[in-house]
Amino acid sequence: MKGLRRSLALITALILTVFSAGCSDNQIKDIKVAEVTHSIFYAPQYVALEKGFFGDEGLNVELIGAQGADKTMAALLSGEVQIGFMGPEASIYVYNQGSKDYAVNFAQVTKRDGSFLVSRKDEPNFKFEDLAGKEVIGGRKGGVPEMTLEYVLKNNGLTLGEDTKSGAVNVRTDIQFAAMGGAFTGGEGDYVTLFEPVATSLEKAGEGYIVASIGKESGEIPYTAYCALNSYMKKNPEVLQKFTNALYKGQQFVQNHSAEEIAPIIAPQFKELSNEDLITVINRYKDIDAWCSEPMLKEDSLNRLMDVMQLAGELDQRPEYDKIVNTEFAKNAIK
Repeated sequence: MKGLRRSLALITALILTVFSAGCSDNQIKDIKVAEVTHSIFYAPQYVALEKGFFGDEGLNVELIGAQGADKTMAALLSGEVQIGFMGPEASIYVYNQGSKDYAVNFAQVTKRDGSFLVSRKDEPNFKFEDLAGKEVIGGRKGGVPEMTLEYVLKNNGLTLGEDTKSGAVNVRTDIQFAAMGGAFTGGEGDYVTLFEPVATSLEKAGEGYIVASIGKESGEIPYTAYCALNSYMKKNPEVLQKFTNALYKGQQFVQNHSAEEIAPIIAPQFKELSNEDLITVINRYKDIDAWCSEPMLKEDSLNRLMDVMQLAGELDQRPEYDKIVNTEFAKNAIK
């Protein structure tokens, strides 16, 4: 009997051990993500959240609004969040500063600038040459929105500078990202570049008119991507793989469904907007082909971003692609 009891005890212990291990593997993992701004521009992310794709992968994702790539990167470097969602330019700056634990991009979401040029007056026949001698609120210097704007202006033969009387375009870089809309409605600048839903909100209020898409004019660049610190990536590859898997499902949903189908899904993320406004904005982004259908950040795309940065005078050294981009998670997600 004693032998039988010992055998039963051993079997019970083994069962409990296996059961406990199984429970541990299936535990929900909490992940904090700092996003550069809260915008319909990031619809694939919100679809993945609202459709439960992250939950299906065993992740509980908490979004933290950082309002600017500089603040998003600061949250990542400080350990406040595990994942940063911003333009890859931030990871380039950090790497070039010689940081030992630098940020590595692992999943791209948008492939064009998501901002729209807003005027004080309706200009149905607007041309970029019309900005000569005007003042544009363009965002933080060194940020992708401001650099892409400069890229578009220069490609349209415009000169940048503070002397608007000479025909130069004065691009204001002294106003924080989150305050740009308020500064414009407060009377500053002739034009402003704004993300959605702020641009549409101003237009509905009669305080501005969307006259152009910066992304349509600039062409494709890796505008927004997810990154994690190199140390976190090495220790938690399974977490980042699950995250990328869920994101890819969100990207595919957005790719294969209409604005009318997407709008009610992401509506809880944008309670201030009507269903009609959501559809309008989603279609705006679909019209300019803003969203990636898969999370792969390609080398030629990154090189194009660095071209934009160099043209803006913000990049002296180009880091190697493999240093700041890891494509393994994307490759595994789309298998």
